[in-house]
Amino acid sequence: MLDLNGALERFAGKLALENILAAAVTLLVCLLAARLLLRLAGRLLLRTKLEERIRRYVLLLVKLLLYTLTAVFTGVSLGVNMTSLVALLSVGSLGVTLAAEDILGNVAGGLVILSSHPFAIGDYIESDGVSGTVEEISLNHTKLITPDGLVALLPNKALAASRVTNYTALGRRRIAWKMSAPYGVPTETVKAACYRAVERTEHILPDPAPAVYLTAFEDSGVAFTVYCWAAAGDFWATQFALAENLRECFAQAGVEIPYRRLDVQVRQDQR
Repeated sequence: MLDLNGALERFAGKLALENILAAAVTLLVCLLAARLLLRLAGRLLLRTKLEERIRRYVLLLVKLLLYTLTAVFTGVSLGVNMTSLVALLSVGSLGVTLAAEDILGNVAGGLVILSSHPFAIGDYIESDGVSGTVEEISLNHTKLITPDGLVALLPNKALAASRVTNYTALGRRRIAWKMSAPYGVPTETVKAACYRAVERTEHILPDPAPAVYLTAFEDSGVAFTVYCWAAAGDFWATQFALAENLRECFAQAGVEIPYRRLDVQVRQDQR
């Protein structure tokens, strides 16, 4: 009986030693294979047009997957029953996925934005009524600096699925400034005053050429619209300078800018 127990203990020790050696070899092989696969994935990603930030995230996901497989293969070599562990990991990953649905959606939206390039850092954009200059693009959100100096964080999930207007992608923006003149003033006089204001305004681009059109007949006067272009970085300053020059040129041309008036007549009954 003692000999049988001793044989069983020696067999168990031998089996454990063999499992440990097999696990060590499996771990070494898996680590070498993971390193080679990571290098191969890195070279393949370098040939793509993806940004460096996206390449880092993809490599991180590949690295996590390879190390997870390494842990599973090593556990199998040790004789550990991985069925329960895999089932537990599946349930756990499902719970994490449901709990972090919005976060994962933002991450997916961030990858879409970084890969499709609808805008870049420094662009002035507008989405869902929020406009500002792009300060940062992360996987979770996009940071905007609004014209009044506020910081707006837009979730990438909503931003990737909504309409985005990029005002600086083409490098220039159109100015459309509306002016009014009395009905009694000739059209050519008003247009000449508008063109003089355009000539006095700096940073207006010559191409496309500025234009002035009669655009509407209103209650208080005739509406004219001045169309011109400026570089994206000079848009606001050029627009405000044009408004000031229009007011001065209208005054010099003797064109009064009409405004709403209310005429009140007082009637006195005569008895």
